[in-house]
Amino acid sequence: MQALSRGATRIATPARRLSLLATPEWKRVQPLSRELVPEPLLCVEATQEELKASYRRLCMLYHPDKHRDPELKRQAEQLFNQVHQAFEVLSDPHARTIYDLFGKKGLEVEGWEVVERKRTPAEIREEYERLQREREERRLQQRTNPKGTISVGVDATDLFDRYDEDFEEMPGGGFPHVEINKMHISQSIEAPLTSSDTAVLSGSLSTHNGNGGGNINMTVRRVTSARGWGEVELGAGDILGPLIGLKVFRNVTQRCFLTAQCGLQFSPRGVRPSCSLMTARHLDQNTMGYLQWRWGPNSAMTTSVVRDTKSSHFTLAVQLGVPHSYLMMSYQYKFQDDDQTKVKGSVKTGWFGTVLEYGAERKISRHSVLSASVSVGVPQGVTLKIKLARASQTYLFPLHLTDQVLPSAVFYATVGPLLVYMAVHKLLIIPYTQAQKEEELELQRKSSATDIAKKKQEAESAVLLMQESVRRIIEAEESKMGLIILNAWYGRFVSDSGQKKAKVVDVTVPLQCLVKDSKLILTEASKAGLPGFYDPCVGEEKSLKLLYQFRGVMHQVIATDTEPLRIPKQSHRIEAES
Repeated sequence: MQALSRGATRIATPARRLSLLATPEWKRVQPLSRELVPEPLLCVEATQEELKASYRRLCMLYHPDKHRDPELKRQAEQLFNQVHQAFEVLSDPHARTIYDLFGKKGLEVEGWEVVERKRTPAEIREEYERLQREREERRLQQRTNPKGTISVGVDATDLFDRYDEDFEEMPGGGFPHVEINKMHISQSIEAPLTSSDTAVLSGSLSTHNGNGGGNINMTVRRVTSARGWGEVELGAGDILGPLIGLKVFRNVTQRCFLTAQCGLQFSPRGVRPSCSLMTARHLDQNTMGYLQWRWGPNSAMTTSVVRDTKSSHFTLAVQLGVPHSYLMMSYQYKFQDDDQTKVKGSVKTGWFGTVLEYGAERKISRHSVLSASVSVGVPQGVTLKIKLARASQTYLFPLHLTDQVLPSAVFYATVGPLLVYMAVHKLLIIPYTQAQKEEELELQRKSSATDIAKKKQEAESAVLLMQESVRRIIEAEESKMGLIILNAWYGRFVSDSGQKKAKVVDVTVPLQCLVKDSKLILTEASKAGLPGFYDPCVGEEKSLKLLYQFRGVMHQVIATDTEPLRIPKQSHRIEAES
């Protein structure tokens, strides 16, 4: 619905038609859903008087009795009924509040008919959330949240650190020996039991140099309130034995939360108790401070500060414990591009030595993120880590290159993955993603073909019905040398490369119909929702190109689909020379 009032504010519609507004004042308001009825609906700030004025204007434009041609009369009747339907919703304070808060989906939620009509917006919002919760509860048994991790460790030290004389006489001794020396597989699924209870089943298998083991865990989590939850964990494994654990989370204040955990691990050596306590606090909008204490086999006290902004992520952590104590600092820079590229670096030093790690992360498809990092440390050596995250599944491949810090290993670990990625990205990923986008776009066009044809017919009908009003508006504007729309096109124009043909629709008449007092104002929303408009290229970027005359001077402007536009403007003037 995009209009039952111009001073009456902005209006939204599923077909996103009509944007004829009534009063001279223009108000900038938040747009509503475009999905309620096929024609105009009003935004939050329109008064009842503004609504009625806009309704009368639209009724005069689309009243069936004003047209003698049977086809025009039929089309006018459809548009008139849609305007009336929108007016009924907006005239009802209860229905209008629901729509202002939630759009069409709010009115479609079952149960409003039994809700008391004399309610405040806050009470209606609370009731809507309750009805939505009841709807979600009916789906609880069908929902799971599978998560999995597969890690494959590769020992490739023979590539950079080998004794050639020991292999000269051995068959195949000329080829480096690369082997998989460890693997780890873990998987978990969630099963909602009630609206507040969730069961999580998880298991893992690990092997290292021919020795391995596994475990299985069952966790039941209960949300006790909006401020906290608790969970009980039961586990068993073939090495460590049964496990019983308890974990509690609590929001102490709006800026501080607390997590407490304790457990009993039963092993052949006896019972091993453990306990941990962590508290965190928001230091500012982007910064968190953490303090953690652990008691058990690896007792330690850890404090850290984490700052996460739109462009960077910084972590500083200090741990004092047995057997490990360390100081760690990490920085990650986030590029503001479509692939969400991130570059990171960290330094970690402690009793065990010093480790320098650097790497990059990049989104390669809608659900996949690829990252690579190089870890250089003493005495750990050089390790290349490649990680692929696909939806909720993670695949990790750590390649241990040397036990010492060798410049050749650092160089190849840094340059090698970069060259391989650039080749794969150009030869495989880009063609694949482009083909996928084209396929999705084609499916979208086919699925919406009927709807587009309907909207096109509605737009053409609206244009026919506007002709008389536009004639009067042009006569009035010409008499005072006001705003005359000479040409207006909406859609996708020819690209610079000329690879795609233009797909545009002539919207000269609809825009002239929106002119009032020598002004035309379009708010921040897709222009496909304006009366007389439709989307000629679904799923593609669109623009509006205008050529207009004001006070006898030519003007021209191009605006993107959702860009707000106000004309006339001095900056749109076309110089006489051009």
